[in-house]
Amino acid sequence: MLNSVVPIFALIALGCLLKRLSMIDDAFLQVSDRLVYFIFFPALLFWKIGKPAPSLGLDANLVTVTTGAVIIVFVLSLVFVYAARVPDRDVGAFCQGCFRFNTYIGIAVILAVLGESAVRVFGVLVGILIPLINVMAVSTLIWFSGESYSWSERLRMLVISIISNPLIIACALGMAYSQLRMPFPVFIDNTLAFMSMLALPMALISIGGSLTLAKLGGHLRLALVATVFKFVVMPVTGYLLIKLFNVPGTAACIAMIYFALPTSPANYILSQQLHSNPDLAGSAIILSTILSIVSISVVLLLFC
Repeated sequence: MLNSVVPIFALIALGCLLKRLSMIDDAFLQVSDRLVYFIFFPALLFWKIGKPAPSLGLDANLVTVTTGAVIIVFVLSLVFVYAARVPDRDVGAFCQGCFRFNTYIGIAVILAVLGESAVRVFGVLVGILIPLINVMAVSTLIWFSGESYSWSERLRMLVISIISNPLIIACALGMAYSQLRMPFPVFIDNTLAFMSMLALPMALISIGGSLTLAKLGGHLRLALVATVFKFVVMPVTGYLLIKLFNVPGTAACIAMIYFALPTSPANYILSQQLHSNPDLAGSAIILSTILSIVSISVVLLLFC
């Protein structure tokens, strides 16, 4: 566990330290985020998933358990929103903090703990989960935005958020290429390998550089509640579903790692675009990222 978790959070801490020492700045982080999101991480997913293999290796029950847990937590977060009378402007950012996940940290942990074959499975799972999560996130943001959108506008925004997502595109292309049962030409394989080497270190340093406790501001209470949903309600719900559907060893470990991941930086971007509270989204991202070292360590200790 120590050998798997410490290097990941050491890179996040390095990013935080470099930002404090002014060796990197916000301009660097913006460029780094774009490169990781649009170029290097899609290259990694396409490369890992596209390699020829007998099958994609995805357990149907793993999909059932993860999607089921996400939907249950989404519904429970909406129940809390109505019961606690959360202001409309906070709802979208809060709910996303409860069920979105950080793909970068997930890939890094699974690669370190379970190896490349498990990364392939997780990559395919990501391609299934991201559209579902986007549907829930965008629908919630639009519903509570206070703006009057027509049904056609709502559908258009939803479709665009899905088909323009580079991670979904990379996963889909990787799955399609894998069905050809053809290895990558050596020069392409080597190019994708070099690009993939950049993806995780750059993503983790960028995550660390974006962390600052000052951003928690006056949103700590709701951010903490969202983090409780993410790190308590989600794993407990997921574990019960794993037992119910008898998910086997490695697949169960992948699922539990997924349930322990911090919320996604995409929460902040969508909250800005669709009139929710980006400050609350940022607080949830920071708090969950800091606390995820505990949640991931516990999951690895108990389930992997």
